[in-house]
Amino acid sequence: MKPRKQHVLLLWLLVCSGVTGAIEPISTTIAVGMAATLTAFLASYPNIFNYFHECCRPEWISLNRTGLQVDLENKLFGQHIASRIILKAVNGFMSNSNPKKPLVLSLHGWTGTGKNFVSQLIAENIYREGMDSSFVHVFTSTLHFPHKSQIDTYKSQLQQWIKGNITNCERSMFIFDEMDKMHPGLIDSIKPYLDYYERLDGVSYRKAIFIFLSNTGGDSIIQTALDFWQAGRNREEIELKDLETSLSLSVFNNKQGGFFQTSLIDKNLVDFFVPFLPLEYQHVVQCAMAEMKARGLQPRREIADMVAKDLVYFPKSERVFSVKGCKTIESKLDYYT
Repeated sequence: MKPRKQHVLLLWLLVCSGVTGAIEPISTTIAVGMAATLTAFLASYPNIFNYFHECCRPEWISLNRTGLQVDLENKLFGQHIASRIILKAVNGFMSNSNPKKPLVLSLHGWTGTGKNFVSQLIAENIYREGMDSSFVHVFTSTLHFPHKSQIDTYKSQLQQWIKGNITNCERSMFIFDEMDKMHPGLIDSIKPYLDYYERLDGVSYRKAIFIFLSNTGGDSIIQTALDFWQAGRNREEIELKDLETSLSLSVFNNKQGGFFQTSLIDKNLVDFFVPFLPLEYQHVVQCAMAEMKARGLQPRREIADMVAKDLVYFPKSERVFSVKGCKTIESKLDYYT
């Protein structure tokens, strides 16, 4: 730590710990002198508080564009469409000092394909504290909204939570996990906050980010991937236009999901439906190698192969796509390492 920051930290600790009481008895002259010196120093550094306490300022909230690109390229496997959309969408939004509406992303695909992981990468490259930031909020349907009989209460609570947090920081992020398990109609309660309003009750929601995670639409994504594979075409040839229309229709018409006939889709408030393709054997191997590296281990291909071979694939005869993607990689590695 640089000397200047050491002094700042020391004085900050003195202020926060109430040191004047801790070091008594002390002469009045020394105490007054210390107080005067500290006051003068703090006057020279009006933002000293921001050094050590997360706040809604660029020092704590600022997109690392290069970091996001590198993470998507080196840590997310088999998702060329999702990587491209996420990078462009987040870069464009965070570069705009006056967006017309919040950024709304809806991530779709089977379990283990990287939806939660991408949300984490976005948070880590915007907020210095990453997922631990007080400005990143995660809602899980089965945990936060379990009872259908209380949907009216949930609607009111959700509106209050979002309004309160954005009032606190306009650059807040909200992640809604398990959208396929959310009660239909609940998510419509936040529709006004995602719309093109400049302000609602004096609050601007335009700089917030909303991310929805769902397994809904996974079947249509898988069918497209299978069609390409059966036609002998490379998966990298799959484009967003091959999936977007069928994906949005599938999500909108799924009676079991939180997006069922929602106004968020009907009014075109979701900026991007992001498809996550099913993962193949090679991608599972890459996940295993990356996990070993993250644990500080030397990545070993033979172990990665053992882990990958231990998973279930479909279609059964060809074993092309991993049923659970990379979801069980961590537990499998615990067994093989």
